[in-house]
Amino acid sequence: MFSTYDAPVYPYVQSAEQATGQPARHKVVVIGAGPVGLTAALDLAARGVPVVVVDDNNTVSVGSRAVCYAKRPLEIWDRLGVADRMIAKGVEWKLGKVFFGDRQVYQFDLLPEGGHKCPAFINLQQYYLEDYMVEAAAKNPLIDIRWKHKLLSLRQEADHAMLTVETPDGVFVTEADWVIACDGANSDTRRMVGAEFTGQFFQDRFLIADIVMKADFPTERWFWFDPPFHRNQSALLHKQSDNVWRLDFQLGWDADPEVEKREENIIPRVKAMLPGVEFELEWASVYQFACRRIDQFRHGRVIFAGDAAHQVSPFGARGANTGVQDIDNLSWKLAAVLAGDADKALIDSYHDERAFAADDNILNSTRSTDFITPKNAASKRFRNAVLDLAERASFARPLVNSGRLSTPTPYVQSTLNTPDAGIWHSKMTPGTVCSDAPVMVAGQPGWFLRQIGKSFTLLDFGTQAEAVSVGGTTAKVLRVGEDLEDTERLLVKRYDAQPGTVYLIRPDQHVAARWRSFNPVEVQAALARALAKG
Repeated sequence: MFSTYDAPVYPYVQSAEQATGQPARHKVVVIGAGPVGLTAALDLAARGVPVVVVDDNNTVSVGSRAVCYAKRPLEIWDRLGVADRMIAKGVEWKLGKVFFGDRQVYQFDLLPEGGHKCPAFINLQQYYLEDYMVEAAAKNPLIDIRWKHKLLSLRQEADHAMLTVETPDGVFVTEADWVIACDGANSDTRRMVGAEFTGQFFQDRFLIADIVMKADFPTERWFWFDPPFHRNQSALLHKQSDNVWRLDFQLGWDADPEVEKREENIIPRVKAMLPGVEFELEWASVYQFACRRIDQFRHGRVIFAGDAAHQVSPFGARGANTGVQDIDNLSWKLAAVLAGDADKALIDSYHDERAFAADDNILNSTRSTDFITPKNAASKRFRNAVLDLAERASFARPLVNSGRLSTPTPYVQSTLNTPDAGIWHSKMTPGTVCSDAPVMVAGQPGWFLRQIGKSFTLLDFGTQAEAVSVGGTTAKVLRVGEDLEDTERLLVKRYDAQPGTVYLIRPDQHVAARWRSFNPVEVQAALARALAKG
């Protein structure tokens, strides 16, 4: 097959602890150097925590795999200093079109309002994403990525875990205060601790084909129900970097994966979809999927994130995007516990918040799957009627589900939140991720989210707020009109700010509490609660 990318080969290096036979105790060991594991390494290192990453491979992902990355993960990567390169290389998009047969029934805009640094979505092959993060990690002295290191077994003690690892030089044992398992849907770590998935496995198969072609199609997401080139099934077309296009064909449960992956069977499908277009096949795979999660995201000293903790269908790009948000939630909590500023109850809140998000994603993913792949004749008649109606009636369009695209799940039920008092007219409720806005800082244009995310922040729309501390944790004041200028008054609008309004913002850029005026006692209580001390 044709290839537009030469994968790097990373060197295996024997560690000092293996060479000497003396196990070292690490603060954190991350299992897996995919998008989620690499994000964990970068985020923890940004918070001053040294990290060892072990991976049994010595290169990036084969094939483009995940390609669609949403605004929130891009904001997280922007905080970690790697998003600009991803956005520059990726294909930005925000418009999607839905077709029924050969008719367009409607289109949608995922970011109709301006004033955000990051786009609604980019499409970028996963190998580029990993490549960029590995390069960033290599420049950070707190990150040690160990290639060709395979986890064989894991044993937990009261205050640490012992990991048996195999390398080209043999087997050795290392230790970790905490282990973050980011080793994917087929996680060996999950098996080692006895965690099992609960959920639904769907009986359908889909063909992914990445082709290289020069075409004048717009950079939009096109989804077909029952297209003339692939009757009684669905299909998807999306542009990636390097003139690579992602095609997705529903096959049905009876399809033979090995037969469908053969180039001689893929080519006719592509030609039927894109008649008269010259192309080269770069990569193909047949997949089936499940919507499920493990019951607990923390098992002693082992914490699960990404596909190792939960799985969804690919409809809506909720896989890698959700895993990156797992890490965004976990890293600041783990850093606080390691620094002695919080106890393990804060880490337990990771499960509470991210299992809630996983359930939300599983629900949305299951609904998408049920609409795209109706299981009986009655369901299919209903779906087709909705698609017919959506072409001419706007009220029917929200019922069309070609994959609800990934958005952050607000932690509305979190015990770390302090409930609102008073009347508010914005969606920036406790548990919600902060909205970005253009600002001026020291006379230079910038973005609001770049000013927060290292620690707790008191966003003050007045002059009265003062820094508040609980133990070794301090919420520092960021004053609008003094520390930054709300140049387009979008902060005032998006945060429903009045003179004196104060927000307590967590290190993961989520709202913990908000008030119409500053009260140090209330703010301190909210900070304690956000640290699981309340």
